[in-house]
Formats: sequence, structure tokens, C-alpha cells
Amino acid sequence: MCENEKKKYHSIEMTTGSLWKNILLFSLPLMGSQVLEVLFNLSDVAVVGRFADYMALGAVGSTTLLVTLFTGILIGMGAGVNVRVAHELGAGNKKGTEETIHTSLLLCAITGLFVCAICLLFSGRMLSMMNTKPELIDQAILYMKIYSLGMPAMAVYNFGNGVLSAIGDTKRPLIYLSIAGVVNVLLNLFFVIVCHMAAAGVATASAISLYISASLVMIHLLRRTDDCKVSLRKIRLHPKACKAVLMLGIPTGLQNGIFAIANLFVQTGVNSFDAVMVSGNAAAANADSLIYNVMFSFYTACASFIGQNWGAGNKKRMLKSYKVSLTYAFIFGAILGGLLLVFGPQFLSLFATEPTVIDAGMQRIRIMAFSYAFSCFMDGSIAASRGIGKSIPPTIIVILGSCVFRIVWIYTVFAHFQTISSLYLLYIFSWGITGLAETLFFVVSFNIIYSKNSPSSIGGR
Repeated sequence: MCENEKKKYHSIEMTTGSLWKNILLFSLPLMGSQVLEVLFNLSDVAVVGRFADYMALGAVGSTTLLVTLFTGILIGMGAGVNVRVAHELGAGNKKGTEETIHTSLLLCAITGLFVCAICLLFSGRMLSMMNTKPELIDQAILYMKIYSLGMPAMAVYNFGNGVLSAIGDTKRPLIYLSIAGVVNVLLNLFFVIVCHMAAAGVATASAISLYISASLVMIHLLRRTDDCKVSLRKIRLHPKACKAVLMLGIPTGLQNGIFAIANLFVQTGVNSFDAVMVSGNAAAANADSLIYNVMFSFYTACASFIGQNWGAGNKKRMLKSYKVSLTYAFIFGAILGGLLLVFGPQFLSLFATEPTVIDAGMQRIRIMAFSYAFSCFMDGSIAASRGIGKSIPPTIIVILGSCVFRIVWIYTVFAHFQTISSLYLLYIFSWGITGLAETLFFVVSFNIIYSKNSPSSIGGR
């Protein structure tokens, strides 16, 4: 991409310039996108809970695991696109960039359609297997089926977001998501208050907003004039690019889904306490997605910067990108955790009014506030490994260290002490163990890759 095109598209330079400055500039708009997405999702729950009834709220809540599972798969595919496009851009491979982008668009669209079909055909069975309450299941199935109609659009948006992030442009996804999010909120209010559609209303609003964000990102990519321009007549599956994207995207998607399943066991542990503790945990857990998503912006930066410098064969800059991203993620996690600890009661009062529920929520916050920052060593190292083309081993490590470990903890440590503190402590211990293993894997893999001193041999290309 020439200098004029970089200025035209407001891309952050990844292979030259200050990494401290560029990673921060790259991450801030992405951070805004992540936080906005969480807030808009919370607005869905708030609108249906406030303007419909508790049945509709329960129905929407019953689908959370399935929505998380399938959106995690689509987000994983987007992550694979991000890294692979960054590799080709860094190597200055115009043909490889073009083939990767057009292959990825078709792959993501197919994945979105496949996920949509699964939800349309099997939502009832899946919700029944999850023991959804009989009085909620009809609305839950309807919500899931309508929401799933937006899955193909979500897949296309994640494709576009992956491409733009690989280029260094994180501002446009923020703008597009903001526009779609505002429309989502307005449609939520219209469908629920005016049309009395309850759970079906917020699902319809979500699906429409997903198509808006996908349309905006595709219009931009179709209008580009650089290597990342999308041309509809060039869309096809190129075997080499297809394999590379799938090898990165599928493990990442599975990792996201498995986390959702593992957290079911944690919720089972929480449910062994009284209703006050369950409600307090639910209120406090709203902070998780906000803080995780802020930190996640630096992981995306890590994968993107390492990916481009991997393609350029710049070993020193790759390592520094890893360290800078990790440092930023740790600092932001520590600061946000500290703020949550100080203003925890005020935060919890947004979701609960009873003092006993707020006190119960603070039991979670007092432990989690000191834990968030340490998750960066796990997630940041996974992102770094993806940046050098390694996705399957980090996924196996995270399944064993952070998912299987949590289940074992619940049936051993928690089963012995039977206290809520012993349950919440599993997070920092699982993050610590997994983070150590993921860091060692990245360092060893990185050194092995560069031991031949041949950039062309990196990632088996």
C-alpha cells in the first residue's frame, strides 16, 4: 500500500514507527467498539426487562450460552482472517493478500449460513437439553431463530473487521458499530414498546442491526482502491488461503465456544448458594465483559502487529509488539479492576437495589478486581502465537489449563471448602497456570521458527 493510500484510509503503521504509540492508537478505537458492543447487548436485556415482562427477560437470558457459543465461532473466524491478511500485507504479497481476502469472505459467509441453519433446525433441541424452563422455552426458541437470521451478517462483519484491523484501520469498525448499535437500541424500543413483540422484538432489532454493520463494512471494502479491495467477481476458494485461514480460525472459534461451556460448571457452583448470592454474582459478572473487552483490544493489536512483522521478517519488532501489548493489557486490567473495587457498590446499584445483593456482588468483585490483569498472560500469549501462525496447540493448552482445570477445581477445591471465595479464586489460578504455559509455548515456538534465520520458512510458507 502506498503512502497516499495509507493516509486516505487512516491506517496505523505496524512495521515502522513507535510501537507504544501505534499499538495504543490502534487499540483505542477497537476498545470503543468492544465496549459499545457490550453496552448495546446490555440494552437488549434492559429494554426487554423494563418494557416487556420477566418471562421475556428469562427467555432472552436462556439463550445466552448458545448465542455466546455461536458468535464465538464467528469471531474466531474473523481472528483467523485478521492474522492471515496481516501476514500477507507484511510480506508485501499482493496476490496472496487478494486471494486471502476473497477466500475469507466466502468462508465466513458459508460459516455464517451454516451456523444460521443449525440454529433454525436445532434451537428447540439445544434449549431443551439445557433444561430451559417449560414456560420460557417457546419465546426462547423464537428469539434464537430470529437472532440466528443475523448470523450470516455477523460473519461478514467479522470478516471485514478482521481485514481492516490487519491493515491498521480500527476507526471504521467503531463508526459502523456505533451506527448499527444506535439503530439497534431504537428498534428495540419500537418493537417492544410499540409493537409489543417482547423477546421476538429485540431479536429482530439485533438481526437488522447486524445487517447494517455488515453492509457498511462491505460497501467500504468494495470501494477501496488498494490491495484490500473486494471485487465480487474474484470471490472464490483458493486452497492455500482457505487452509491457512481455517487452521487459524477454527481453533480460535472452538476456544471461544469451550469457554462458554466451561463457565456452565462455574454457574452450577454459584447456583448451589442462595438466591441473593446468585443475583449478586450475576450483577457483578456484568463487569467481566466490559473489562475483558477493553483488554481484548490489545490482544487484537498483538496478533495484528506480530502478523504484519512476521510477514516482513522483523523478529525484534515482533517480540517488542508482544511485550508492549501485554504491558498495556496488564495496566488497563489493573486500573479497571482497581476502579471497580473502589466504585463497586455504585456499579452494582445499576443492576440491583437490595443491599444484600450488592454485598453479595462485592464478594465477587473483591477477588476478581485483583485477577483481571493476570488474564493478559494467557490471552496475550495466545494472540501472539496466532500472530506467528500457531493456533491449534494454544487452543489445546487453554482447554486443559483454563477449562478442564476449572471443572477439576470445582469438584475438588470448591467441593472441599464450599465457600463462594473458593469458587471465585479458580479464575486467577486457572489464568496463572494457563498463562505460564501459553507464554512458554510462544517463546519456544518463536525461537524454533527463527532458529533457521529464514523468514520464508516461517509458518511453513
